[in-house]
Amino acid sequence: MAMSQDELKALVAKAALEHVPEGAVVGVGTGSTVNMFIDALATIRSKVAGAVSSSVKSTERLLGHGIAVLEANAVARIPVYIDGADEIDHGGNMIKGGGGALTREKIVADLADRFVCIADASKLVKTLGKFPLPVEVIPMARAQIMRRLKDLGGDPQPRHNYVTDNGNQILDVRGLSITDPLAMETAINQWPGVVEVGIFAVNRASVCLLGTPDGVRRLDF
Repeated sequence: MAMSQDELKALVAKAALEHVPEGAVVGVGTGSTVNMFIDALATIRSKVAGAVSSSVKSTERLLGHGIAVLEANAVARIPVYIDGADEIDHGGNMIKGGGGALTREKIVADLADRFVCIADASKLVKTLGKFPLPVEVIPMARAQIMRRLKDLGGDPQPRHNYVTDNGNQILDVRGLSITDPLAMETAINQWPGVVEVGIFAVNRASVCLLGTPDGVRRLDF
C-alpha cells in the first residue's frame, strides 16, 4: 500500500535526526515537514543544546516540546540547518517561502555549516519555477518590484491578506523558468525594496533527504 504524503514527511523527518550532532544547537526551519522534524527532535531533546528557529510558529512548537530556542544573534555558527523546500533541483538549489518565512529561513541557513533539506519526492524538479517564487518586499517598493519581475517574464501577485513576521509583504511570481538560480537570486536581491527572494542557491542544500515509496533517498550536492 502506497504511503501518504504525511507518512513520507514523517519518514524524512525522523531520518534527519541522524544529521543532528550530539550537544549541538540545531537550526530549524518552517512548515509541515519541519513540524514533524520538531516532534521527532523532541524525542532526543536531552541530546541537543537548543535550536535557532526561523519562524514564530516553529519557535512556539519547539518551546512547547521543552527545547530551548536561542536568538540568531546569540550564535556565531551552527553545524546544521534542517528545513523543507517547495521545490529542489538536482543541484540542491531550492525555492522556499511558500509559508512566508523565507527571510528568516535564509538568515538561519547562512549561520549553518550544512543545510539538510527534508522533502517528499514530489518536490524534486528538473528546473525551478513551477512553484510560484516568493519575494519579500518593503511595501513602498511593491509596484516597482512587480514591474521588474514582469520584465523577467514573471506574473507577480501580492499574497492576499498576508504580512511576514518582519512586517513586510510577499509577491508570489508565477511563470518563471529558473535555469540559473544563482544568477537570478543575485540579480533580484540587488533591487531596492527587496528584502529577500525565495531562491536558495547561495545557501543551497548540502544534502536532501527525499521521502519516496521505497524509503528515504539521500541526495548529496
